[in-house]
Amino acid sequence: MSRRLIRAAVLAAASALLLAGCSAGAPATGESSGPSRDAGAIEVEHAFGTTTIEGAPERVVTLGWGSTDAAIALGVVPVAIEQQSYGANADGYLPWVEEAVKDADAELPTLIPEQVDAPAYEAIAAAEPDLIIAAYSGITEEQYALLSQIAPTVAYPDAPWATPWRDVIGIVGKSLGLESEAAALLDDIDATIADAAETHPQLNGKTVAAVWDVGGTFYVYKSADARVQFLFDLGLENAPAVDELASGDSTFYYTLSYEQLDRLDSDVLVAFADAEADAERFLQQPYAALIPAVNEGHVASVTGTELIAAVSPPTALSLTWGLDDYLEALTAAVD
Repeated sequence: MSRRLIRAAVLAAASALLLAGCSAGAPATGESSGPSRDAGAIEVEHAFGTTTIEGAPERVVTLGWGSTDAAIALGVVPVAIEQQSYGANADGYLPWVEEAVKDADAELPTLIPEQVDAPAYEAIAAAEPDLIIAAYSGITEEQYALLSQIAPTVAYPDAPWATPWRDVIGIVGKSLGLESEAAALLDDIDATIADAAETHPQLNGKTVAAVWDVGGTFYVYKSADARVQFLFDLGLENAPAVDELASGDSTFYYTLSYEQLDRLDSDVLVAFADAEADAERFLQQPYAALIPAVNEGHVASVTGTELIAAVSPPTALSLTWGLDDYLEALTAAVD
C-alpha cells in the first residue's frame, strides 16, 4: 500500500473514532489542577480560524512544544501531554516539567505518543479532553479539523513551529482564562532575562548565527526561529549573513552547503551538538575552519540534549532552568 493510501486509511479511521465522540474512550485519568478561572466563553484566533472555549477547561491536553510548560507555570497541570523524546529523562518527561509537577504535588500527565506524521488521535481522545492546545506545533489544517472533533483546539497563530515563546505563554493563558496571570508570568520572566542581559554586557550588540551540523547536513536557524529570538533577548543581534544566505527550506531554518560556510560571518557562532564529542568533531572538520567565528575562536558550543531542549526554544519553565549554563557558553565565546 502506498504512503498516500496508508495516510488516507489512518485519517478515515481517526474520523470514525472522533465522530463517535470521545465519551467512548478510556476512563478519565484525573482532572487538571489549577487556579480558579473565568468560566465565560473565550474566543482564540489562530491560523485555522477562531476557537470558542465555553467555561473553564478542566481536562487540558497539550501538543507540540511549550504549551505544556506554560500551562503548568500558570498552575494548570494537563491530564495528558505529547511526549518529547529529545531531552526527556528515562521516564519520558522533560526534567523541568517533572520537577514543576512534583513541586506542585500533582500527578504527572499521561504521555501521548509524539507526533510523526499525525497526532495520536486515539490516545488524545482517550484522555477525554475539554481543550487541546497546540500553540507551537506542526499540525495541519486537516489535522486541526480532526482534533476539533475531539475537543476545542487552539493552533498556532501564523506558521507551524514558529510561534514566539512569549506568544505561546500568552495564547495558553488566554485559552485557559488566565490572561492576567500569563501577563504577570511574562513580566517575571522578562525581568529575569533583563537581569541576565545587564549582568552580561559583553553580549550586547554582538552578531550571532545559530547552527547545527548533523548527519552531513549543515543547518542555519533563521531570525524567525524562537531559539534565535531568545539570543536577541540576551542582547545579541542577527548576523546579516544569516538573512543573505537564507533559502525557503522552512519557516525557521535553512540548509547551507559546506562550500558556502566562508560567507557565514558573525561575531559569535552558536553551535548545537548532542554531545561534547560531536561538538569537537564539528570544530575539527576542514569546512568548519571556513567559518570566520570558528577561525577567531568565538564559538559557543551548546551541548547536551537537556540544555539544547531547554533553549531551543525556551519555554515558561525551561528558560530559567537552562539560563545559567547557556550564558556561560555564550560569554565564554565572546570573551
